[in-house]
Amino acid sequence: MLVVTRFRVPSTDADAFRERIELARATLAAQRGHLDSTLGRNVDDPELWVLTTRWENVGSYRRALSSYDAKLHAWPALTLALDEPSAYEVVEPGVDLNDAGARSIG
Repeated sequence: MLVVTRFRVPSTDADAFRERIELARATLAAQRGHLDSTLGRNVDDPELWVLTTRWENVGSYRRALSSYDAKLHAWPALTLALDEPSAYEVVEPGVDLNDAGARSIG
């Protein structure tokens, strides 16, 4: 699964944000199921940043976010994210896509 998290950061806060987001990135990278991550800044609007992470599955991602380390080191930066959907399933040929709706847990 792919997570695309965007941030709007005033240029005056860029250095502090970069330190916080790198700590968040390292913390998430240490969690089980994390595959990789990339931090980027928009070339046309330097106040727009993006953190992209890839995970083995949605469960790994959700468990990582609820871990003690993530709450302590990642959430302070992640709370600055733009309020928009960020989790995506990877679309590959021949693979059924997720259906929106209620799911059975049992």
